Amino acid sequence: MLVSAGPTFEAIDPVRGITNLSSGKMGFSMARAAREAGAEVTLVAGPVHLPTPRGVNRVNVQSALQMHCAVLQQVDASQVFIATAAVADWRPASAADQKIKKDGSGQTPHLSFIENPDILADVARSPRAVAGDLFCVGFAAESHDLLAHATAKRARKGVPLLVGNIGPATFGQDDNALLLVDSQGARELPHASKHHLARALIADIARRLA
Repeated sequence: MLVSAGPTFEAIDPVRGITNLSSGKMGFSMARAAREAGAEVTLVAGPVHLPTPRGVNRVNVQSALQMHCAVLQQVDASQVFIATAAVADWRPASAADQKIKKDGSGQTPHLSFIENPDILADVARSPRAVAGDLFCVGFAAESHDLLAHATAKRARKGVPLLVGNIGPATFGQDDNALLLVDSQGARELPHASKHHLARALIADIARRLA
C-alpha cells in the first residue's frame, strides 16, 4: 500500500513559500492502520513533524513535483494508492535564488504561477489502475458543499473511491468525519478520532478488494 500525506511546500525564494494547513495526521493514521492490518506500507510525506508509524517505510518530500516523482517511483510496487496528501494546485513559475527584498517603493513583487501535476489523476490513468490491478483512493478537503464537490472530484479523477471532509474543521485536529463517495452513492463515517476512522476506512477498502 502506498499512502501520500501532509501538505506540499512550493518555494518563492530561499526563505518563503506557499503551503496549506494540512497536518498530515489523517494520512499518517491511514498508514498506521494499514500496517496494523498487515499491509506493507510506504508513506510519501510532505513537510510535517510527525513520527513515522512503526513498520512503515517513509519517503520525505517538500514540493508537489517531488511528491509526484516519489509516488510514481513507488506505485508500481503497490496494490493500493491512498492519496491523502493536500498537494498544492499551483507553484510559482520560478523561485528566486536569493531572498526577495522590499525596496521601499511600496510595490509588491510580481508572482506568476503554473499548475502542478495531478498526482492522483496520473496514477488513476496508469495502465495498472485502468486494468484494475491498482486500487486508487482520493481525498478531498473542501470548505463547503462537500457531497457535490466530492462527487465531482471522484468523476474528474477517475477513481473508484473518493473520501471527503471539511478541511477547516479538521486541519491540525486529532478527529474528523468522513464522507465516502463511490459509484453507488455516498456513506458517512461519523465524527471520531482520525485513527478510528483510518481503521474503518482500511477495513472498507479491504472489503472492496475482496
